[in-house]
Amino acid sequence: MSKSVLITGANRGIGLALAQCYQNQGWSVIAACRTTSDELEALGVRVITAIDVAEADSVAQLQRALQGEKLNLLINNAGILGREALGEIDYAGVERQLQVNAVAPLRVTEALLPNLADGAKVALITSRMGSIADNGSGGYYGYRMSKAALNAAGMSLARDLQARGIAVAILHPGMVKTAMIDFHGDVSAGESAQRLVQRIEALNLENSGTFWHASGEVLPW
Repeated sequence: MSKSVLITGANRGIGLALAQCYQNQGWSVIAACRTTSDELEALGVRVITAIDVAEADSVAQLQRALQGEKLNLLINNAGILGREALGEIDYAGVERQLQVNAVAPLRVTEALLPNLADGAKVALITSRMGSIADNGSGGYYGYRMSKAALNAAGMSLARDLQARGIAVAILHPGMVKTAMIDFHGDVSAGESAQRLVQRIEALNLENSGTFWHASGEVLPW
């Protein structure tokens, strides 16, 4: 029986590239997203649409769709980016980023705990912009705050899931050429996904809760 992975935000960018990587490796891929895309449909993986990870009812819908199914890997990838600067902060936008980037991955993971097989893995796609020590430029208040909060949640998940043999990776994908940053990156989504897959493969209970760059560098909190 093939291993099973669920990826949120899988209709484009890093999520789509991860879906392709795992499909190429023979995994059973479940792609969750708000709306599908032609590229995702072309992969031929299972797609669950109308899933807004920031909405409790939507996550409950995902839970019902997966009732009784076991997952070997859950990748919380869905996220959004705002560009707030001091003096012109959109606080509704900040709150939305906190909901989507930090609260939603925790909500999805908790909702799908019954689906996670013993010894499964959970990956959180975060950002080094959530590192307090690494902040040398300021700004991006909502994004930085939300990713720092996600990192904190990831560490707690690593502790709480250890008894079930479930390891948790906190992963920065790099500066990836996606629509989120207007394609101003230094690595393609495909290259980033391949590196992320390597980090997830190397994940175990001993290094669970580590904050990694996709390249393998351990990042400061």
